[in-house]
Amino acid sequence: MKTTYLNSLKNTTFTPPSDWIQIKTIDMHTGGEPLRVILEGFPALKGNSVLEYRKYCKENFDNLRTSLLLEPRGHPDMYGCIITPPNDNKGDFGVIFLHNQGYSTMCGHAIIAISTLAITLNWITVKEGENILKIDAPCGRITSYTTVKNGEVTGVKFHCVPSFVIGLDRKISLPGIGEVTYDLAFGGAFYAYVDLQKNNFEFDLSLENYQTLIKTGMDIKRAVIKKDHEILHPFEDEMSELYGTIFIDASKNPKIASRNVCVFANGEVDRCPTGSGVSGRMAIHKKRKEIGFNQTMTIESITDSVFVASVISEEQYGPYTAVIPQVAGSAHITGSNTFIIDPKDPIKNGFILR
Repeated sequence: MKTTYLNSLKNTTFTPPSDWIQIKTIDMHTGGEPLRVILEGFPALKGNSVLEYRKYCKENFDNLRTSLLLEPRGHPDMYGCIITPPNDNKGDFGVIFLHNQGYSTMCGHAIIAISTLAITLNWITVKEGENILKIDAPCGRITSYTTVKNGEVTGVKFHCVPSFVIGLDRKISLPGIGEVTYDLAFGGAFYAYVDLQKNNFEFDLSLENYQTLIKTGMDIKRAVIKKDHEILHPFEDEMSELYGTIFIDASKNPKIASRNVCVFANGEVDRCPTGSGVSGRMAIHKKRKEIGFNQTMTIESITDSVFVASVISEEQYGPYTAVIPQVAGSAHITGSNTFIIDPKDPIKNGFILR
């Protein structure tokens, strides 16, 4: 058998010096949206809750977030998470969400992916059928339900935190565009929801309009932040911020209820339908009486990947009548990595080009 050139080389293994950082990850995607799960090598985080772990990470190891997510190890739309202890002994584990701008309060695609990984790696005792995980996110405890058939994960659904509407049909004005109508809602994070059917945009939610969606989405986000002073969480000040803009339009597929594209953080575009964004949409649709309990709605993303959403229940949440949304999707493992950081590398902390 002929030996390849690489097989003839004497050494193809690199062993980093002892003062270099090594961090091991497993990479995944949910509907095309990436997730880099940090599993080994990240420094220990101090605190007694996910919010405290997140604060400690932000204040002490933010350079590792940028190193692992931004170029040259990642890209502007990379997403990541760190597994932490749960808030109490009733939880299975906690999770901190990372993106190009910092740290988010909720991420549905990450919940779907990390639930898949937890079952695949046997973080709990796995059984055929439905497996329940209690995951502590910065926004609160998320319950996920992972279905296993013949030893394989076939899908994940999760119940989000109470999701509620701040206001419907609000208005802002954008230079060159004019008046824009939006809804403001919370689904683990706050979003401005912009329905193309109610506005006069000269674009649709197709891949060809990717850059236009980023610019317009960020313009809307900045304008809403400047004008709307009701972006306030009733219990946690850390969640009182607008995370992104979600554009909504009809799907070209008659079997799909609608299409949405989320522009969040510093101009990231979600490749999946956005779990927290879909959760907020369930609150909007319930308030508009467009969906009832346990009715399903299929929502596709810019990559045509689909989440199935529904409203499980309703409850009072501070001053708001909130819903508990259910979101279902699937995730896949794409690779495993050991990233190394040379302390002498002048761009070891990463950079972003947009």
